[in-house]
Amino acid sequence: MTRRTLLMGLGLGAAATLAGCASGPRAAIGGLTPYAGGGTPLPPGIGPEYAAAYGPIEDNGYLIPGIDFRRVQPQFLRRQVSYVGPEAPGTIIIDTPTRYAYLIEPGGTAMRYGVGIGRDGFSWDGRARVQFKREWPRWTPPNEMIDRQPELEPLRGVGMDPGLKNPLGARALYLFQNGEDTLYRLHGTPEYWTIGKAVSSGCVRFMNHDIIDLYNRAESGATVIVSQGGGVA
Repeated sequence: MTRRTLLMGLGLGAAATLAGCASGPRAAIGGLTPYAGGGTPLPPGIGPEYAAAYGPIEDNGYLIPGIDFRRVQPQFLRRQVSYVGPEAPGTIIIDTPTRYAYLIEPGGTAMRYGVGIGRDGFSWDGRARVQFKREWPRWTPPNEMIDRQPELEPLRGVGMDPGLKNPLGARALYLFQNGEDTLYRLHGTPEYWTIGKAVSSGCVRFMNHDIIDLYNRAESGATVIVSQGGGVA
């Protein structure tokens, strides 16, 4: 599959349109329950439903701060888009050149999320499956990462407790190929202002609000397709 075919299949480019939802615009971007607070300014063209979906939320005893929209490019906010293509509902597609992830839905739509991707040299592509999902996961960096970043040495073999500062954020989906752990994850991040950039060591990062939304929609065992634009294995 070429990137051109992928994008055409997703119904993107000049022909892309937002798809409405039967229960209104709130459902079209998520279904998160807002926690009282927030009040950050909205960028032009972004409606109040985003203030609700990306406001502070209380989750498993953690209070996730609301998104400051001045620090996020509006195109990377969650939205529902048209989809015409071969992939089955429930498939997750990561298009790394555009910094978008898509969860294919029934009825010709996909939920689109902005993501951050791996730095040059740590990028990857191919097919994998979501082996399992975790809420507020513990982060255990692999030894290869610790060898490159000696400041992580205290975490060798023990990892980091869950929390608002944990690099895996509020949720993680663990990717396996042929029954083997790829060590790559789809995960949240407290550094939501990095969405749309190439910053991580290969993993795909989402805003915490978005990874919670994806976690609630995606099934364990779901197919994940990661494309660098040169085709998918």
